[in-house]
Amino acid sequence: MAHVNLLPWRAERRKQREREFYMQLGAAFVVAVLLLLLWIFWMDQRIDNQNDRNAYLQTEIKQLDVRIAKIKDLEKVREHLLARKQIIEQLQADRSQMVHLFDELVKTIPTSARLTALKQHGQAMSLDGVAQSNASVAEYMRNIESSPWMGHADLRKTENTHDATRMPYQFGLDVTLSRPKTDEIDPAKAPVEPAVAASTATPAVPAALGAAATAVAAPPASATSAVAKPTPEATPTPAVAAKGGTGS
Repeated sequence: MAHVNLLPWRAERRKQREREFYMQLGAAFVVAVLLLLLWIFWMDQRIDNQNDRNAYLQTEIKQLDVRIAKIKDLEKVREHLLARKQIIEQLQADRSQMVHLFDELVKTIPTSARLTALKQHGQAMSLDGVAQSNASVAEYMRNIESSPWMGHADLRKTENTHDATRMPYQFGLDVTLSRPKTDEIDPAKAPVEPAVAASTATPAVPAALGAAATAVAAPPASATSAVAKPTPEATPTPAVAAKGGTGS
């Protein structure tokens, strides 16, 4: 005999399916919440790690800023020291320039010209003087340009005053100073003492005065020959010879 189930089994199965659906939905919600919490925790960890890295970088940047400031200060000190070194080297190189310059002024000026004013501004010099003619001025300019301590000479003015003097032409020159390459001062060498620099100014005396002084200091030829040939019997002492030279 067949069994017939007259109970509402479809409603029971529907309720069971609904319970299973809600259970699966709840499990999915719980899993989603857990995944969301894990993602939030991971992101917080990454943010904290990045903040720590940013803080470390900020600290290093501040330390580098302090070092950069010190380096800039050291560079300023270095530039200041280099500037002082260049000034000292320039002064040391120009110690003997004035002595050589006056020596060259004496050597270059012709006999038909005379200086009346002299002014120097750094490596430039202004010369004013009088001359017999324009040819004398041109000769003076050629002598200046051929000098190792003077460079190019520019004629600032030249005019004839039409006076009765022997040098009626007034002239003005602008001279650029230079320094010979062979006369550079080595900083490793000992500096030249002022006494030596003063002694180097001796060549500035004109040649004519030097020749005149030599001629005055030299004894006459006759007196020298008379003193240089003593008799065999009595050889005169240096005092007697000097007295004989003075007497002649």
